[in-house]
Amino acid sequence: MDQAARQDVQGALREGLGQAIRQSAADIAAVLVGAADTSAAVPGSEWTVGEAAAHLALANELMADLAEGRERPYGDGTPQSLAAANAESLAVFGERRAEPLAAMITAQAERCVDALAATADGPAPVTPLGPMDRSVLGSYLLTHMLGHGYDLARALRRPHMVEAERVGWCMPFMLSVMPAVADRSVTAGLTARYTIRLRGGDSAFGVTLTDGTVHVAPEPQERPDCTIVIDPVVFLLIALGRRNPWLAMARGQVLAFGRKPWLGPRFPALFVAP
Repeated sequence: MDQAARQDVQGALREGLGQAIRQSAADIAAVLVGAADTSAAVPGSEWTVGEAAAHLALANELMADLAEGRERPYGDGTPQSLAAANAESLAVFGERRAEPLAAMITAQAERCVDALAATADGPAPVTPLGPMDRSVLGSYLLTHMLGHGYDLARALRRPHMVEAERVGWCMPFMLSVMPAVADRSVTAGLTARYTIRLRGGDSAFGVTLTDGTVHVAPEPQERPDCTIVIDPVVFLLIALGRRNPWLAMARGQVLAFGRKPWLGPRFPALFVAP
């Protein structure tokens, strides 16, 4: 593929990702607008609706700053440091009303998309999870929004906005971050070859563990020990810690087979949700 063709493909990818980000931000805003009480608890979280929405607004602002080339230190990538940074940012940002937060979420998402579209190349921004290509940064933004958007929709008893096509745009981030979020206490000493296939499309990737070291490839393994076939929405929700993997297996949303099918149920526990 020559340079001009490659640029056309990259431009189309950025346009699709940008559309997914904009639509997800709009969907989250629609969930929030009209919520009279933002003090309700978010299921499975210590945050209220107002706190979760405030965090999302602040995170979108952070991503937009990074996309524009600004330096924004935010923890060291460990779950403990990210939790501390989240608590600190919420402590100094007092807005908890639904409509102002909805407006901020959409405005900052738009600013990030514009910055990513304006500058295709350049130094890799240093994100809360380390240096990251700019296209992956956009995928990170979308993944983060969908996780918290799902939480807000559940808390407010509204339909969520996580769908298979949008999960596809999350995959560049998911694949890039998996080695960094591997749980070393669980992967230690494990050697295994996985192929993960997302239902309803051609998306598949490979994960190799060699004595605990994790390597992720954007194509399936040739001779995997275990192949996992999973609904894409379920994959993302399990990966983000929003869905119980055992319940998903019991409902037939996850299928594992191959030479060592017993490795399938172990896979979700190999990683800590970012």
